[in-house]
Amino acid sequence: MFKNLCAKAFPKALWVYHTNCAACNGCDIEIINVLTPYYDAERFGIKLVGSPRHADVLLVTGGVSRQIAPALERLYAATPDPKLVFAIGSCACGGDVFYDSYNMYGGVDKVIPVNFYVSGCPPRPEAILYGVAVALGLAPKKVAKKMSSDLPDTMDLNPPMLELRK
Repeated sequence: MFKNLCAKAFPKALWVYHTNCAACNGCDIEIINVLTPYYDAERFGIKLVGSPRHADVLLVTGGVSRQIAPALERLYAATPDPKLVFAIGSCACGGDVFYDSYNMYGGVDKVIPVNFYVSGCPPRPEAILYGVAVALGLAPKKVAKKMSSDLPDTMDLNPPMLELRK
């Protein structure tokens, strides 16, 4: 169903707006690397735009801090529908090492809805291109969702807790 929606909504090209919430710039460098002639993302119709009002896709890097959350919500609202949101990097996917910091909300999905996650610290340019290709239905998804019913019967889901002695 989602593949058909993407094919209808984005038939020719994806115009991408890239934003950094609170990242170390490692993911940003890899995203810009995707747009260089070496990887040539424009051959797939991926074009970087300078305004969220022209974008079909938001590429968000970094965990969301309390200071940047209102701006990210405004950015999401400024992007016209239909839109896709990609969380790029481990910080954007779940907060990474900063997930329980006093000034961080965590991953991007704590503030705006995310359609696709590309993990890695930083993710390789090939992984970013593959994530976009999966979103557009150009490549098959390689990772399947695991359910608790898929676990072997011998595995204990509730291991005993260690007792701390005084």
